[in-house]
Amino acid sequence: MAPAVPSAMERPHFIGIGGAGMSGIAKILAQRGAKVAGSDAKESATAEALRSLGATVHIGHASEHVDADASCVVVSSAIRADNPELARAAELSVPVVHRSDALASLMTGLRSIAVAGTHGKTTTTSMLAVALTELGLDPSYAIGGDLGEPGTNARHGDGEIFVAEADESDRSFQKYDPEVAIVLNVELDHHANYASMDEIYDSFETFVGKVVPGGTLVISADQPGAVELTSRVRDLSTLKVVTYGESESADVRVHKVTPRGLTSEVTVLLNGKLLTFMVSVPGSHYAHNAVAALAAGVALGIPAHNLASALGKYTGVKRRLQLKGEAAGVQVIDSYAHHPTEMTADLEAMRGAAAGSRLLVVFQPHLFSRTQELGTEMGQALALADASVVLDIYPAREDPIPGITSDLIIEAARTAGADVTAVHGKATIPDVVAGMAKPGDLVLTMGAGDVTDLGPVILARLSS
Repeated sequence: MAPAVPSAMERPHFIGIGGAGMSGIAKILAQRGAKVAGSDAKESATAEALRSLGATVHIGHASEHVDADASCVVVSSAIRADNPELARAAELSVPVVHRSDALASLMTGLRSIAVAGTHGKTTTTSMLAVALTELGLDPSYAIGGDLGEPGTNARHGDGEIFVAEADESDRSFQKYDPEVAIVLNVELDHHANYASMDEIYDSFETFVGKVVPGGTLVISADQPGAVELTSRVRDLSTLKVVTYGESESADVRVHKVTPRGLTSEVTVLLNGKLLTFMVSVPGSHYAHNAVAALAAGVALGIPAHNLASALGKYTGVKRRLQLKGEAAGVQVIDSYAHHPTEMTADLEAMRGAAAGSRLLVVFQPHLFSRTQELGTEMGQALALADASVVLDIYPAREDPIPGITSDLIIEAARTAGADVTAVHGKATIPDVVAGMAKPGDLVLTMGAGDVTDLGPVILARLSS
């Protein structure tokens, strides 16, 4: 049975309760019996899902939204210092708790798996959540994306396992003490918080150092950053290291990945025996995520053949190569990819699934700082598509950086031989895509911003 709600979290108020990470914690607390309240900038299906669990969700940020009897105010790194609800918390002397500390408190007393890496965290965490649930282990989980309907990014379970996506972007993953840590990859990203790769390695070393004595690190044997991190932590005497990948030195070796349309057949060599299972999402990148999930479950003592079969029940998570629909013979698929490595992986996966059809991409860059550092690589990735449309940068939490625009990506894409069109307004995208697409084509909306909203609109335009 899961631990009781910590006293500090009995009446929490969440600023930005509709966010992917915040809403998951709020949901688990509500399911455990806490009196949850919070606010968000706009109405959403996630807000409504939280209300259905008994949470109070205000729209807009205002000081009066914070009740005088709130036990704490929960914030993420995206909340600005001048937020009126944060000021109200100070007036009331209500403790302010970071999202990561709130999540860490929920994992106390449970066997936790923390999934980290520059990309692939949401997919791998989701795979584990689905597989462990399929096996009847009733896990708790907190994921950075919805498995199906809004609000399915988290769940309170009565089992002893808690699976959590561990966010490295603001170093908050250093708050957790997992029994098993997964590191999928270590790459340069989150430029507002990390000045160099050395800082990123140091941050991941701290995360790995928090694994409980006798616990396990599951880490890629193929990705260069992960290999470097492994060399840095190998000497930790209380840590068991399990590597996975295609490398001959991998402890769990990926023997073969066979594409089968929008699925893959994966064969691994584990403890001297071959094990084959299906992954219901396309591409080698997602197959490797499944192998990482397999290795983590085995580290907890779950039989490999049972877990492999259960992993086949995973059918995807929202925004991770999610099929939005088909109209006029054109399939529209949505991708959260916003880092060049993610973009390349998803484009290669869709290229394999296209089977000779054209692949058209609508890409929205995410963050000025990321575009400044990685815009050239983003453009090069777009060369994998037959044609691309590039929108203006989605700023999220950032202010503009002078001289940094989508043109940086467009120029790099054209230099790499890509067919790219610049579009400055989302409203015109459906007409642009309808003018480009032909029966049999695949259209991929790609990015971490509100480009995801375009899928249904494009489908409606194609239908007309």
